Amino acid sequence: MVASVNFAVGSLVWLEDPDVSWIDGQVLEINGDELKVQCTSDKTVVCKASSVYPKDPEFPSCGVDDMTKLAYLNEPGVLQNLKVRYDINEIYTYTGNILIAVNPFRRLPHLYDGHMMEQYKGAAIGELSPHPFAVADSAYRQMINDRISQSILVSGESGAGKTESTKSLMRYLAFMGGRAADEGRSVEQKVLESNPVLEAFGNAKTVRNNNSSRFGKFVELQFDDRGRISGAAIRTYLLERSRVCQVSSPERNYHCFYMLCAAPPEDIKKFRVGSARSFRYLNQSECIELDGIDDPKEYALTRNAMSVVGISDEEQDAIFRVVAAVLHLGNVVFAKGSEPDSSEPKDDDARNHLKIAAELFMCDEKGLEDSLCKRVIVTRDDKILKVLDPVAATINRDALAKIVYSRLFDWLVNKINSSIGQDPSSKILIGVLDIYGFESFKTNSFEQFCINLTNEKLQQHFNQHVFKMEQEEYTKEQINWSYIEFIDNQDVLDLIEKKPSGILALLDEACMFPRSTHETFAQKLYQTFKDHKRFSKPKLARSDFTVVHYAGDVTYQTEFFLDKNKDYVVPEHQAILSASKCPFVSGLFPPLPEESSKSSKFSSIGARFKQQLQSLLETLNATEPHYIRCVKPNNALKPAIFENTNVLQQLRCGGVLEAIRISCAGYPTRKNFNEFIARFGILETNVASWSCDEITACKRILEKVKLEGYQVGKTKVFLRAGQMAELDARRTEVLGRSAAKIQMKFRSYRCRKRFVLLRQSAIEIQNVCRGQIARHRFECLRREDACVKIQKYYRRFLARKSYNSMYSSAVCIQAGMRGMAARNDLLFRRKKKAAILIQSQCRRHLARLRYLKLKRASIAMQCAWRGRVARRELRKLRMAAKETGALQEAKSKLEKEVEELTWRLQLEKRIRADVEEAKTQENAKLQAALKELQLEFQETKDKLTKECEAAKKASEQVPAVQEVPVADHELVNKITAENETLKATVRELERKIEETEKKYEETSKLCEERLQEAKDAEAKITELKATVQSLEGKLVEMEAHGEALHQQVLSNSSQPLENGQDGNAQKLDSDSYEKNNKSQIERLHENVDVLITCVEKNLGFCQGKPVAAITVYRCLVQWNAFEAEKTSVFDRVIQTIGIAFENQDDNEQMAYWLSNTTMLLFLLQRTLKGNGGSQNPAAPTSFFGRVAQSFRGPAFTDVKVGKDVIRVVEAKYPALLFKQQLTAYVETMYGIIRDNLKREISPLLASCIQAPRAKGNALRASVKSFGQAGPSTNWHSIVDNLEALLCTMKENFVPPYLTQKIFSQIFAHINVQLFNSLLLRRECCTFSNGEFVKSGLAELETWCGQAKEEFVGSAWDELKHTRQAVGFLVIHQKSRISYDDIANDLCPILSVQQLYRVCTLYWDDNYNTRSVSPDVISNMKVLVADDSSNDHSFLLEDSARLPFSVDEICNSFQEKDYSEVKSPEELTENSDFQFLVE
Repeated sequence: MVASVNFAVGSLVWLEDPDVSWIDGQVLEINGDELKVQCTSDKTVVCKASSVYPKDPEFPSCGVDDMTKLAYLNEPGVLQNLKVRYDINEIYTYTGNILIAVNPFRRLPHLYDGHMMEQYKGAAIGELSPHPFAVADSAYRQMINDRISQSILVSGESGAGKTESTKSLMRYLAFMGGRAADEGRSVEQKVLESNPVLEAFGNAKTVRNNNSSRFGKFVELQFDDRGRISGAAIRTYLLERSRVCQVSSPERNYHCFYMLCAAPPEDIKKFRVGSARSFRYLNQSECIELDGIDDPKEYALTRNAMSVVGISDEEQDAIFRVVAAVLHLGNVVFAKGSEPDSSEPKDDDARNHLKIAAELFMCDEKGLEDSLCKRVIVTRDDKILKVLDPVAATINRDALAKIVYSRLFDWLVNKINSSIGQDPSSKILIGVLDIYGFESFKTNSFEQFCINLTNEKLQQHFNQHVFKMEQEEYTKEQINWSYIEFIDNQDVLDLIEKKPSGILALLDEACMFPRSTHETFAQKLYQTFKDHKRFSKPKLARSDFTVVHYAGDVTYQTEFFLDKNKDYVVPEHQAILSASKCPFVSGLFPPLPEESSKSSKFSSIGARFKQQLQSLLETLNATEPHYIRCVKPNNALKPAIFENTNVLQQLRCGGVLEAIRISCAGYPTRKNFNEFIARFGILETNVASWSCDEITACKRILEKVKLEGYQVGKTKVFLRAGQMAELDARRTEVLGRSAAKIQMKFRSYRCRKRFVLLRQSAIEIQNVCRGQIARHRFECLRREDACVKIQKYYRRFLARKSYNSMYSSAVCIQAGMRGMAARNDLLFRRKKKAAILIQSQCRRHLARLRYLKLKRASIAMQCAWRGRVARRELRKLRMAAKETGALQEAKSKLEKEVEELTWRLQLEKRIRADVEEAKTQENAKLQAALKELQLEFQETKDKLTKECEAAKKASEQVPAVQEVPVADHELVNKITAENETLKATVRELERKIEETEKKYEETSKLCEERLQEAKDAEAKITELKATVQSLEGKLVEMEAHGEALHQQVLSNSSQPLENGQDGNAQKLDSDSYEKNNKSQIERLHENVDVLITCVEKNLGFCQGKPVAAITVYRCLVQWNAFEAEKTSVFDRVIQTIGIAFENQDDNEQMAYWLSNTTMLLFLLQRTLKGNGGSQNPAAPTSFFGRVAQSFRGPAFTDVKVGKDVIRVVEAKYPALLFKQQLTAYVETMYGIIRDNLKREISPLLASCIQAPRAKGNALRASVKSFGQAGPSTNWHSIVDNLEALLCTMKENFVPPYLTQKIFSQIFAHINVQLFNSLLLRRECCTFSNGEFVKSGLAELETWCGQAKEEFVGSAWDELKHTRQAVGFLVIHQKSRISYDDIANDLCPILSVQQLYRVCTLYWDDNYNTRSVSPDVISNMKVLVADDSSNDHSFLLEDSARLPFSVDEICNSFQEKDYSEVKSPEELTENSDFQFLVE
């Protein structure tokens, strides 16, 4: 990867370091091929130039999100980029389309919430920050658009975060294509809930990870034609079966064994288990318990998860019986038996464990012992029973334990798949592969060999994919790439799996020979591959071998290769377990077919695994791959630790560096034209003045430096390895010369500035001295004048003091004398007034005593007479109440009859409609048949006419007929027969037409009869309604009469009886109030129809007030609709308003009805007194209560409509319901207008967040001065939309309060969209883009100022997040700003996470200025880590709630007088609406 680079003194370089892999430094000296480098660790190193890599001096402080954007694509550059991004919690990085995920070992919930998924929905790769959601979205979009299955390969070593990445992918795919499944659980949820089960039985503690998956997993999500998930399947690969029997410290066996030993006491007793240390399969390792792992709790969670995925309690018990049986099998120890080379259980303890195992398997104990200690050899003629020695019996026992556990794991996988459900009709899928990474331990056995074979296969697939992407890139850019070589690892794959001489083939061959050992197998390998470059034999090793893999050399120990490769079930084991009384155990070992049991063909783990691997690769080759490489930053599994050596090794094992090598084989450095010109334009001094395009400018720059081998594509410049460093070196030279010239000019400027300053200082000193002398002379003259004035004023003061003393003495004597005379006169007047007052009080007391005595006598007489009159009126009211009750009963009966007749009328109407419909259909059929018959008749008639004409012509040709008489007879007969046939057809058609007409007449007659019946029913209903209305009129008259009597009684009681007048003279004549009024119900309905017909039109506004709303309100008040228990007026009004919703896109119509509805709601709010809790308060029952109530007049408000002030009434249920419906309509219309505007401006906002790229020469574009970025047409379009809506709201006089709320929510929406885009897209967090957005915000601010606060309110404040973020982007010298300045002054509204995000994403695309200082970034990082418990996302959310209430709307109305609003002429001309004119 190292290319020849011409380094210069001062160049920044990378060199290898044994501690941190790579360390940076600066070149001090160059001696031929040797460089002297000053490292950042303050040590000086001399190294070869060929072992050094160049370092990018302009590397961004926050790294780049795509490795292909690196100026130098090499190992140290990749490592530095990952470390820098990891330090700022950017754990995801692209390498082209490959995603690298570094495990943060901490929770980052804001990266995976639902809002983040919405952001990545439909976003292309690279448009937003790197994320697994972007990879999943790309796979989903390609699957939907191209109808091609996709696959996502997640790889990495144990603990790198593969499982979490897989879960994120599954969540996003379920978000895009999820659907509800059975029992309320989605397919994705079932797949995720199967993880605890698979982890319990397939995960174990290893050296590197406490929860390492010891199997590979491929999850297939199947989709239907609409892109919805229709099914799923889980495939597993290469479960590590040997771990069941062999475990070394500090590792552990599978988790399920330890969970079972820590189960509740009842389960321990049921499954006959005890402490984990008492079982041989578990106590081989000293690690029994794990810190932070609660095995009893995990056991309960696993049982619960098994229930969730559909495993019944009986099946769970059977599963754990099998697990317990495996543990007891491990404790069966064998010793020599009585026969030679035989074996038997060693002691009673071994026999006890064997007995327990047989009981748990529910099989015969003796048969189980024989299957372990004996073997049956089948020959052609007979069966031979062979006994096994203790060693062979132990191997046989372990083989039984491994096959039982393997079959159990396979059963679990099949059960989970059947629970999830698959879609056989699905043609497209997305597969997610979670598989183990490359492994290289101190001891590597058969499992590591198979795992590394898998990674070699996947690496070849990965290399082909990367090479394909390179080819696509070169083809897209139209450059020559035919000479680029492809790096392949096919020789390693041939070494391992080629037949018949591959390692796997030789291993299978060794397993088939009974006397083969691992040593003979190793010797066979040494002989076969002694000259292979990828194979070697370690020194001092008898049976080890080394394979040179793509990720490094791995040495394998062959001791257990043969045993682990054998994959067959001992027939005795098959027979004993298939005969088990437990259905579950016998189901794990179904009886084999007779042909299979007799076959002796050998089967191996390696061969089966090779087949599975081939099947997996075929699936992957049939799909479009996507890659996620997970990296574990440290082995301590702690956050904020990045170990360079460890990460570099994982990058090698994950193939990332191999992909970089492929890129380096071609053109590793690729720069866009504008970036290339911005960086290297200074190499050609005249480039800024050229008028040529970017391609020509790039070519001239490259020609100027005389580079060779580069390529210029359509949008990028492609450079060979080392050419970027050469360009940087030339650029450094030019910058050095420019710096010297700048220093010379600056020194000259500084000297001149110093001289000018000295000269100016001398002149100022002289001026100061002259001024001081003049001021001193002036001070002396001023002092002399002051002395004279002081003497003058002092003499005047002494004279005035003597005069004032004499004057004050005289005045004091005069005042004393006058006061004494006045006091004497006042005393005499007080005595006289007191005597008069005593006399008046005494006379008043005597007169009051006489008055009170007369008053008590009068009141007693008046009370007696009023009581007599009241009792007489009470008797009359009781008689009237009885008559009212009888009328109420009659009214109820008639209402029931009306309802019944109404129901019958509706039934008759439905029957009539059905008959009309049937009649219409029958008529249509008959008319169609009639038309067909008429057509047929016409055709027949035409044929007959033609035949007649033909016959006539034939008869005219007499000579021809006479010559052939036989032919003439035949023709005449034929014509005659045809005529008869046509006549018969005509008669048939006429008969059918007559029948059709008869049926039509009968149907018409039946319809007329039913119509007459319906009319009779309607007449009867009308008559009953009239009767009901007359009864209602009588009731109203009775109530009015009673009210009049109350008023009369009250008036009688309020007048005192004088001179013995008789009360009967003031008695009201009750007969004068008994009038028969005509019913007004029908007229009211007619008036409602007239009102609705008028209101449906656009009545406009009068003096800024909606005419329709005020007209409707006055009519409702006049008709007493608010106090009615039942009325249909409200429903008619609501239906009229609802018509506006038919065209929701018309803001003009919606604003008109919003204005009217709001006004009507305001008037109702001021009119209705009651609420839902007390709709109809009880009236007073006593006579005196009614009298007291009549004293209270109606309540009035301060709002005037017409010529009257609004009177507050008690709200009835219809009025309250009407008010609720109006409220709902106001809220709905408000939301529609707001959402319409959001839909209009949302597409424009996507273009307003990023400044348009300048066309032409990029260098000229980059030297523009600050503040020249103007708003684009999209910003103007947004302002135009806002102005259009504001004009619409003003024209329709919508309350300013609602207008303010609409614009506040619109500006909040703009704020959310702009701010979230800034935080998610790094290309938006630039200096120039900040200026662009700032200019657009200035347009909005200008509009807000012009629109006036009355209509806009505080909408401008809703943009505070975006304003502060943009303000931070455009300030200069950010590196000098402290965190307190940013948090308290610049961006006080932003959270720590948001500030951290903006600071780390910022980059200057024009002047390459740096962001805030590293200390500020570090402080923010600590605060973000402390705030990690906060699950809130750093993104803003757009709220759609309604920001107002009915009371707030009504309180916003300032106008109180609506009396000048003129009603429409259409109503005022009607005599029934004359109240609108009054």
